[in-house]
Amino acid sequence: TYDGKIPECSIVDYPRFQYRGLMIDVSRNFRDKNFIKKQIDAMAALKLNRLHLHLTDAAGWRMQIDRYPRLTEFAAWRKGGSWKNWDNKYCEATDPEATGGFYTKDDLRDIIRYAADRYITVIPEIEMPGHSEEVLAVCPELSCAGKPYVSGEFCLGSEATFVFLENVLTEVTELFPSEYIHIGGDEVSGQAWASCPKCRARMEREGLGSAQELQAYAIRRIGRFLEARGRKLIGWDEILDSGPMPDAAVMSWRGEEGGRRAAALGHDVVMCPGSHCYFDGFQDNPE
Repeated sequence: TYDGKIPECSIVDYPRFQYRGLMIDVSRNFRDKNFIKKQIDAMAALKLNRLHLHLTDAAGWRMQIDRYPRLTEFAAWRKGGSWKNWDNKYCEATDPEATGGFYTKDDLRDIIRYAADRYITVIPEIEMPGHSEEVLAVCPELSCAGKPYVSGEFCLGSEATFVFLENVLTEVTELFPSEYIHIGGDEVSGQAWASCPKCRARMEREGLGSAQELQAYAIRRIGRFLEARGRKLIGWDEILDSGPMPDAAVMSWRGEEGGRRAAALGHDVVMCPGSHCYFDGFQDNPE
């Protein structure tokens, strides 16, 4: 019978999953700092320990970058409400119809501290090489067309693209202590690269036979840059479509198979199949 006493013993316990995460897409639907803190409190109650902030995408750039102020003066703002009803054009922050916003570095420091006090790591995502229409509206010289609103992919044949990305990631890694930095890598169209002289020249120099291989070259190059800064690259499961990606972690969003494949190759994997883990899809009648 139980007499109210616990025998002396040792307990070894740990969570089943190292990575217990939530992603918030603040590019498509910007949320202010206090909203993010509320989510962090809820995460802590549920013992979640990774907050993935999707800071950049076509719908808006959300992080202050000192070297490129136009990213938050222009590329963080659009007219209208829902991004789904938006005309894919950006506007000045001073426009009376502007909607959007961004986090200052002090905002992000506050969020990072607040999360760390609750044993949560904040992982930033800087999307590349696609989903980058907002950057190319500000820096059209980084696109294959040399003008805005043509495609969403960086020109991977241009050294200026890598200068930009490394400058941005330098500021990101100076601010975020996270071991992992998310670089996106999903839903990339290689059409612009196929007709771009700079990209074709890069492919010829590097012995790359396809747009997928060109993307893999770019992501491996960014991975080496992050590694030199003591960080690790994490990206969506498309990053493995064109071959090995040494030491990268993989987020499997297009179902479970990509995660299984990545795990079999020795990668750390975060399973987040859209069929089960995305909350932006209608669960019933969309009305």
